[in-house]
Amino acid sequence: MSKKGRVLVAMSGGIDSTVAAMMLHNEGYEVVGITMKTWDYASAGGSKKETGCCSLESINDAREVAVKMGFHHFIIDIREEFGDFVIDNFVDEYIAGRTPNPCVLCNTHIKWRALLKRADALDCQFIATGHYARLSENTDRKYVSVAVDHTKDQSYVLWGLDQDCLNRTIFPLGNYRKTEIRQMARDWGYEELSKKPESYEICFVPDNDYRGFLKRRRPGLEAEVAGGLFLDLAGNVIGTHEGYPFYTIGQRRGLGQAFGEPMYVSEIRPDSNTVILGPVEGLIRSSMQVYQVNSMKYEKIPEAMEVVTKVRYGDQGTLSQLIHHDSGMVTVQFYAGVKGVAPGQSAVFFEGDDVVGGGIIFSSQL
Repeated sequence: MSKKGRVLVAMSGGIDSTVAAMMLHNEGYEVVGITMKTWDYASAGGSKKETGCCSLESINDAREVAVKMGFHHFIIDIREEFGDFVIDNFVDEYIAGRTPNPCVLCNTHIKWRALLKRADALDCQFIATGHYARLSENTDRKYVSVAVDHTKDQSYVLWGLDQDCLNRTIFPLGNYRKTEIRQMARDWGYEELSKKPESYEICFVPDNDYRGFLKRRRPGLEAEVAGGLFLDLAGNVIGTHEGYPFYTIGQRRGLGQAFGEPMYVSEIRPDSNTVILGPVEGLIRSSMQVYQVNSMKYEKIPEAMEVVTKVRYGDQGTLSQLIHHDSGMVTVQFYAGVKGVAPGQSAVFFEGDDVVGGGIIFSSQL
C-alpha cells in the first residue's frame, strides 16, 4: 500500500472527477476508481438520449482512464437505494408544494454513504470526489470551505456532510481553477476529455422537464390537480393553472396566460391548489425558518451568530442573523430583503469562506 494511503475516487466519467483521480494517482496515493450507476433514464420514459454520469459512455470513459493509469476500477449499481430515497423525495416535495434540491440530498444521504461503505470493503482509508470545494479544519472539526474558483464553487451542496464523512474526504480540485483542470487533462494526453461540456441537469431529469417527470412518475396527478386558481397578493382570482406541483417560487415564464405586467410565483398553497402571483417585489422576504440543520464548522452553531446566508446555488448570499429555537428550528433574520426564498431548497450559512452549516428552508415571511 502507498505511504499516502488508499483512496476510493468517485469517477463519473467527466473531466473533474477524472482529473481528481489522476492528480491523486500522481501524488502517490493508491487509487481505486468507482463509478456509481444511480439512475436508468430509459425507465423514466423521457425522450432525450441518456447522457451524463449514468450513461454507458460516461461509465466507459471512467473505466478507460483507470485502465490507462493502471489502477482498479469498479462499477456499482445503487439505483434501488438512490431511487427509493432521492427520487421519491423529489416527487413528494413537489406534491407538498415545495421545491427540492436532490443533489444535496444525494450527496448527504446516498453518495457519501455508498462511498464509505465501499471504501471499507476495499480497505480504502479515504474517499475523494471532483467537487470544487476545499476541506479545512480547526482543533477538533473538519468543514467545507469555498473553492479557489468561485465560479465553480460547490460548497453550497455539501452542507449536509457530517464529521464521519468529512474526516475521510479529499477534495483534490479545491485549490484549482477550471481552466487549470482542463489544461491538466490536455497535458496528460486527454485532449477530448478536456473539451467535455459542463452538465447542470438533474441526473434523472436530463431533459430538464421536471413537470413531465412528475406526470410520468405519478400517473393521474395531472388530472387530480388541474384547474387550480391563480390569486394575486390581495387574494383576488386572476386565472387558472395546471396544478400547483408544476410551479416553483420565483417562476415567471410558463404561467400559461398574460396578466398585463410581469407576474411571479410568490407562494404555493397545496391544500387549496392555489398559486399566488405578484410583481417582483412580492418575492422579497425578511426572514425564514430552517429545519434539519447540520452544524459543520462548530459542534453547535453559536447563538445569534451573524453569517452570510445563501438560499440557492449561485446566490451571492445575504448578511443575516441566526436565532435558535428549542425545537431545533433556526430563524434566519435577513439584514436586507431576499428574493425567491423557496421552501424545500437549502439555506447554507457562511462565515467568510467557511461553511458554518445549513438546513432545509421550511417557510418564509414578508
